Amino acid sequence: MTTTEQAADAAAAQAAPRHGHWIGGAQVPPAGGRYFPTSNPATGETVALVADGDAADIDQAARAAQQALAGWSGRPPVERSRILARISQLIREDLDELDRLERSETGKLNARGEISYAADYFEYYAGVLRALTGDVIDIGPQAHAFTRREPWGVVGVITPWNAPLNQAAREIAPAIAAGNTLVVKPAEATSLSTLRLGELAQRAGLPDGVLNVVSGDGPGAGAPLVAHPLVRKIAFTGSVATGRRIARAAGERLIPVTMELGGKSPNIIFADADLASAVPAATRAFTGNTGQVCSAGTRLIVQRAIHDEVVDLVAAQARGLRPGRHLGPLITQAQYQKVSGYFDVATEDGARLVAGGPADLREELGPELSGGFFVQPTVYAGVTMDMRIAREEIFGPVLAVIAFDEEDEAVRVANDTEHGLVAGLWTSDIGRALRVSAKLQAGNVYINGWGAPLDVPFGGYKDSGYGREKGFAALEDFTQVKSVVVHGLLP
Repeated sequence: MTTTEQAADAAAAQAAPRHGHWIGGAQVPPAGGRYFPTSNPATGETVALVADGDAADIDQAARAAQQALAGWSGRPPVERSRILARISQLIREDLDELDRLERSETGKLNARGEISYAADYFEYYAGVLRALTGDVIDIGPQAHAFTRREPWGVVGVITPWNAPLNQAAREIAPAIAAGNTLVVKPAEATSLSTLRLGELAQRAGLPDGVLNVVSGDGPGAGAPLVAHPLVRKIAFTGSVATGRRIARAAGERLIPVTMELGGKSPNIIFADADLASAVPAATRAFTGNTGQVCSAGTRLIVQRAIHDEVVDLVAAQARGLRPGRHLGPLITQAQYQKVSGYFDVATEDGARLVAGGPADLREELGPELSGGFFVQPTVYAGVTMDMRIAREEIFGPVLAVIAFDEEDEAVRVANDTEHGLVAGLWTSDIGRALRVSAKLQAGNVYINGWGAPLDVPFGGYKDSGYGREKGFAALEDFTQVKSVVVHGLLP
């Protein structure tokens, strides 16, 4: 880059709009006065200057959340329900602006579906929070025992960059429905839509201080959030490595953590499967959001009798998905470099490239997108479980196809991973479907399909985390149980 180009980039960055934190119902400048640029990964264009949070900002947000806690948790469920429903409505009314913000930082071709799903979270928890009750326990006529579900208090939420508003809503909606107040730290590359959500929530009637958003990176803002004495629970979505660090820090403070971490999800296709359904779903399972999904089906385990046919069909579908037209870019430069590096790793390990792989896409993408972080959907066959592409989460549109002969072998290969977030299987034999689903070591199993609605609890086994998001289980996860016993009811 020439000196002139560098100067032009610096001038563009300074001209970009500035965004402070959202604390106590207002936009607040960073305590340290620092901002960092965010950019569009499809074009390289500077989008905004975002507040670079630190421990002082986290402290201000945590104190605002603590101050709001008694008033919010003390509100009747019906009142909290109405505010959540109003937030859902305002998200839908603001769809164009939220879509613009998400696309500007993620480079996605269209974020409207994910944003609508974020609205669905608030709508869902607005309804089910009124069903959150305790239990009555029969301990005899002399006493009365019951339980209450009460909020943890101030909750710290740390969200990833792959689906910013969707991931934020997944945690925020059940947490505030249960009566908690929050400090949310979005991923530094994708903060704008979550900051916008703070403003929308205030317009919906959410009291100041219930939802606070502090932008910044992990060491600067994330670590102080986990360590803050007013924070009584952490909800984290992200990598296994970062999850381990957060778990250690939370363990020192004896506070609970909900973790939704990485995956290397197996998708098993038996010879009796309906390939007309299985193949398109298997392709979507590893290419959706350009593979930047923790539950992506990136290991396709295919019975040998149909292996070659399935490989050809999936590869053909993958070739038909073109970067810039059907797939957006990888969202960060670091992720682009990581995914690109796995092409060399796969070759070194002896995998057979069937579709995609490394390519110079500049001419295909054109001038506007030629500097974006685009990769082709990529399919490797001849993969064995001693290869890195079969074991490590790539977080990009890269599929490893593995052959098997018998049912037990398929289960063994599927479970041969440190992860356990999602697994899928395709068969026309319902007995086999139920038998195999019981043996798969994953928190979520999909039979003859891929994915589940937000009503269904979602979370992992093994290194994919613990606790549950989505469904009524998430609402319970954001509460703690108090037992109350009334003695001396009879003389």
